[in-house]
Amino acid sequence: MDEVLLRSLTPGVLTVLVRRGADFAAAEDAVQDALVEALRLWPADPPRDPKGWLVTVAWRKFLDATRADAARRRREDRVEEEPVAGPAPAVDDTLQLYFLCAHPSLTPASAVALTLRAVGGLTTRQIAQAYLVPEATMAQRISRAKRTVSGVRLGQPGDVATVLRVLYLVFNEGYSGDVDLAAEAIRLTRQLAAAIDHPEVAGLLALMLLHHARRAARTAPDGSLVPLAEQDRGRWDTRLIAEGVRILQTALARDRLGEFQAQAAIAALHADAPTADETDWVQIVEWYDELARLTDNPIVRLNRAVAVGEADGPRAGLAALAELDDSLPRHTAVAAHLHERDGDLAKAARLYAEAAHKAPNLAERAHLTRQAARLNARAPATD
Repeated sequence: MDEVLLRSLTPGVLTVLVRRGADFAAAEDAVQDALVEALRLWPADPPRDPKGWLVTVAWRKFLDATRADAARRRREDRVEEEPVAGPAPAVDDTLQLYFLCAHPSLTPASAVALTLRAVGGLTTRQIAQAYLVPEATMAQRISRAKRTVSGVRLGQPGDVATVLRVLYLVFNEGYSGDVDLAAEAIRLTRQLAAAIDHPEVAGLLALMLLHHARRAARTAPDGSLVPLAEQDRGRWDTRLIAEGVRILQTALARDRLGEFQAQAAIAALHADAPTADETDWVQIVEWYDELARLTDNPIVRLNRAVAVGEADGPRAGLAALAELDDSLPRHTAVAAHLHERDGDLAKAARLYAEAAHKAPNLAERAHLTRQAARLNARAPATD
């Protein structure tokens, strides 16, 4: 290998690269790389045109280096645009899944049932109890919903009203049933309230917070239920009550009343009373009237009968109760309560015992059984 020849060719090769548009420093580096290749390859296979060979290889080296430098700069730019390193935020798709299960191809009732079963984790029995239908009927409804969406892409979400209904039922089951889902329902409703400016979303969140504020006082140390009138109000969470009332007041100010706002207003009146005796039952009856107008729900009318019994006396409550189907869940328990307030202890005890057999969970069954035993113990002795 004639190194003198290589040195003599270098200026000419460098000149060609610069004329082709390479900057001098890059051209010089490319020529040096080409010379290294020449020293490696030429002894075994010398080219017929040494200068042409060097120009071709040097230009290729220059292009490779230019592309690599451009790619490096793009990578550096992307790194600078990335957020500061830290813990990756957890992605929670649960609420989105609620919307997808509330598919437009389903009726609202079927969408709610499917979501409660597939996402909410409730059993068919629990869903049937919430809907006041036999378990077999609910099982068929869920099966039909599954078949309906089995060949459908779940890319079109359902409406807010259906999702609210699901969250409400999940909360109710978590609050009073066998599965504790109340905190999860509140978490998802908070997410929804942050994403959607809707008075009924706010109303549902307020309702949940106001009920959840009483959670600690609802059970005694032995796990037994404590009725609202007997609860230690010092154990109520005043922070949650204040938040719930604030959210409710903001929602009501928009003058777009819905059922969840009305329910929250009733809960707020209970929370506002320093003692059970100071509860404003007259206003509660008025809110139940609004709620019945909005929903025409038999359970609402059942609860209204209790409120009427407190506001206008047990006879008025029994008259309101007589207008309702006695097969309604907790109808017998309400009748027992009103008959006790009316002084008919023997009938109340019998009804409490009957209601205990119909109770949907063990805690309520035990409470009603104790109520029956309490009244039976007060009954006068007979020969």
